[in-house]
Amino acid sequence: MPLIEVHLIEKVFSPEQKRQIIQKLTDAMVSIEGENMRGVTRIKISEVTSGERGIGDKPLATDAVRELAPKCGWVLPETPIKRLLREVQQPAPWGSAPYHADFS
Repeated sequence: MPLIEVHLIEKVFSPEQKRQIIQKLTDAMVSIEGENMRGVTRIKISEVTSGERGIGDKPLATDAVRELAPKCGWVLPETPIKRLLREVQQPAPWGSAPYHADFS
């Protein structure tokens, strides 16, 4: 019974992306050993707190991974604050009131 462990920095991958990781890693095991592996392949995803892992001598934080992602061709989910900023910067439809965000 194979166990595949994946360690990710928190808040980088969405629940849907983690589901895809599980599915595709299981599919990879099935492609190597056959369909009988599907029911016994275990995938464990562990999320590490931002800054508690490092590459070389530098801590790796969520923001650093997000900056690195486009250079590696990764597609990451949009953070809530970036989504809000994008929405605020879009012009309001003709005749409607401008977008208002209440941060109080």
